[in-house]
This record gives sequence, C-alpha cells and structure tokens, in this order.
Amino acid sequence: MKKKTKSRIKKQDIIDMLEDKTIIPHRHQEIAGVTVIGDMNSFPVSWLQKKEYCEYQIYLEHFKKIKAAPTREMIIGSKEHHRLESEFKETAEPASFEEMLELSIKYEVFSRELPIISFVYGIHGLIDEVIMTPEFFMIIDDKPGTKVYASNMNQVYGYCLAFKEMISDKFPDKKIYGALRERGTDNIYWQNIFDEKEEKDIIKVIDRMQGLIKGDLDFKSTDNPNKCRSCRFFRFCDRRKI
Repeated sequence: MKKKTKSRIKKQDIIDMLEDKTIIPHRHQEIAGVTVIGDMNSFPVSWLQKKEYCEYQIYLEHFKKIKAAPTREMIIGSKEHHRLESEFKETAEPASFEEMLELSIKYEVFSRELPIISFVYGIHGLIDEVIMTPEFFMIIDDKPGTKVYASNMNQVYGYCLAFKEMISDKFPDKKIYGALRERGTDNIYWQNIFDEKEEKDIIKVIDRMQGLIKGDLDFKSTDNPNKCRSCRFFRFCDRRKI
C-alpha cells in the first residue's frame, strides 16, 4: 500500500507540530539554511553528510554564502529524485502522517519525500523513502553507487532520530532501521538497526553541528586532498590541501 504526503516542509507545517502556537519559525538572519524555532536553531539533516565530508564546506556555503555551481552528480541526483517522486505519485494515495502510522499497524505502507523534524535536537529534512510495517519502520536514503561512507550513515541516522521523536508517543518500542539504497534501483546495499549506540553517536555529531552554528566551536577542514580535488568550493577555499 502506497501513501504519499506533502513533499516539502513549510512554515505552517512546523507551526502545526508545535505545542506552543505562539512560536513563529523564521530564517536565521546570518546562516543560510537554518530555521530558528523559539530558542532552537534547526538545520537540514543533509548537513550531517556534508559535515563528515568537510565541515569547512558548510561554512563556505551557508555562513559565507558563497555560490558554487552544482556538480554533475548533484544534477543527476536531483533529476532522479524528481523522476522517482513523479512515478510514486502516479499510484500513491494522499494521507497524513498520522493516517499512515495508523495504517501501518495492520498493513505495509510506503511514503516518499516524507517531511521530518526534531524539536529536541534541531534538525529537519525530507526522507527519500519510509517503509512502515506492523513489525518495524525502515528509513531509506538513496545514494549513487554502493560504497558505504560514514557521512551517508550519519545522514540516515539523523533521519532515524527525528523520525523516532515523531512516533515515540504511539510506537515507543517499535524497531527502526536505517538503510542506504543504490539510486534508481531496489538494491538496499546497507542497513542497520537504529539502537541506543547509534542514537548516542549521532546526537554527538548533531551537538557539534549546533555548536558550530552558535559560534562556540571552530570549523574543521578535511586533510584529504582527494576530497578537496572534487569539492565544488575548491577555487573559493583558503584551506584546500592541493
């Protein structure tokens, strides 16, 4: 059974999820991509992948606001996401997040581009695909190739953390799995249960990112010249290794 939700998080969606309706989310005045919700800075989960690759890349793009052309891989990835979403919508039925959770008690439910947000840790984003079953939830992120990188696992675990927060009242003990899938295929080449260890580890990563946003910590740059060579901010970077 396929169910679809809205494909983008909007300000009203965040307001609807807030217990305190007097809080109005707004864009951070100095950092592109960060949303301020009360006294919490919320950043995109995708930054957890960027952070593992090179923290300084985030600084150049979102703090210094340097514009760089998208890479060929980014363009291909964007087109593939749109294709998969269009195909999904052809047979999917509209449903709210709560309705999908209720259906998953008895049926297997699929959703693409599912909006998630954590008010506790300050992260938000869109999950490529979620499989909801009576036994477990699976959070799937599509990636090019089949090599498992720590950066990609961090992104998936970030999604898992926010998703767990959103379903904790209704399903406090239901298992959540994170998975990586080869883009454009059904090949899930890595999966792992999101347990206490993974949760603690990803919270540490998120806490560091929050420290960087607040200005309490300094951005680290990669020591890997291969990363520098393929970085789209190469010509703007004053810390490049080549």
